[in-house]
Amino acid sequence: MAAGAKDEWREWRGWRAAAQDALYAPGGFYRRAEGPAAHFRTSVHASALFAGAVARLLCRVDEELGRPPVLDFVDMAAGRGELARGVLAALPGEVAGRTRVHAVEVAGRPAGLDQRIEWLAAPPEGTTGLLFANEWLDNVPVEVAQVDPAGVVRRVLVRRDGSERLGEPVGPAEARWLERWWPLTGEEGLRAEIGLPRDEAWAAAVGTLGRGLAVAADYAHTADARPPFGTLTGFREGRGTRPVPDGSCDLTAHVALDACTLPGGRVLPQRTALRALGVTGARPPLTLASTDPAAYVRALASAGEAAELTAPGGLGDFGWLVQPVGIPDPFGPPGD
Repeated sequence: MAAGAKDEWREWRGWRAAAQDALYAPGGFYRRAEGPAAHFRTSVHASALFAGAVARLLCRVDEELGRPPVLDFVDMAAGRGELARGVLAALPGEVAGRTRVHAVEVAGRPAGLDQRIEWLAAPPEGTTGLLFANEWLDNVPVEVAQVDPAGVVRRVLVRRDGSERLGEPVGPAEARWLERWWPLTGEEGLRAEIGLPRDEAWAAAVGTLGRGLAVAADYAHTADARPPFGTLTGFREGRGTRPVPDGSCDLTAHVALDACTLPGGRVLPQRTALRALGVTGARPPLTLASTDPAAYVRALASAGEAAELTAPGGLGDFGWLVQPVGIPDPFGPPGD
């Protein structure tokens, strides 16, 4: 191993910088040709029902916008374009004909992707329609903080091999964020992920919308139930693993969606949002099995997929941060 490589492995950095390089630098995890679907299963990969529900949401937004001549769908963290393709396929023909689909991803455009899908490194400005970020914010790198033996909240430093040690006390802006959104009581060993970069990233993404709706669907927790030791973890080949910032695995931490929420926005459980969009998981009537066995089998498979998308303790516990921009909330007033 060359001297420079040895130094790189020995360097102590905050988790934000280490994860940024491990995920997004040349050769990083999200630059790989196989894409994230080879390592973990999102709602998009679980069932085409998810893309169908997002397409119905886009149609609701279209109605709230007064059916504009051009309707935008922006797929943040598009992976290999799975959601963008699915939404385009599920749209009614007339709506699809007016829709511009933008897939936003750091990796290169996949071969064979529908030419109607524009492939971008950042969301376009001034769009009119729906910006949908499925499992994007959990991969926006953040600093990790931990309480030391004296009760001081310090940044956690990490090397490329995953070894950790405590660094300097957190800065003023980080301390204010923790005090407001994730207070650490002073008990030694308590940890938190400082979500300030995610708040800023979400505000910037919402700011690209001229009118419409922005949605972030993600692993989430709220102020009344923060995990005492944080949630930072790794994923490789479908399994959770120790987080190591060497590019070999995904690095993810649950999102404080309540901290990201801008005025007028709210957080819904995924099961609530999907049920409002027609994904119920209801089993087909047994009578269908005798009158149309093939239809019964298809309906049963669909019900199973819907149940996975809405299940408590699983994908149904994801949060949907729903942020209208210049239109009423397509899900209706809170409490509906």
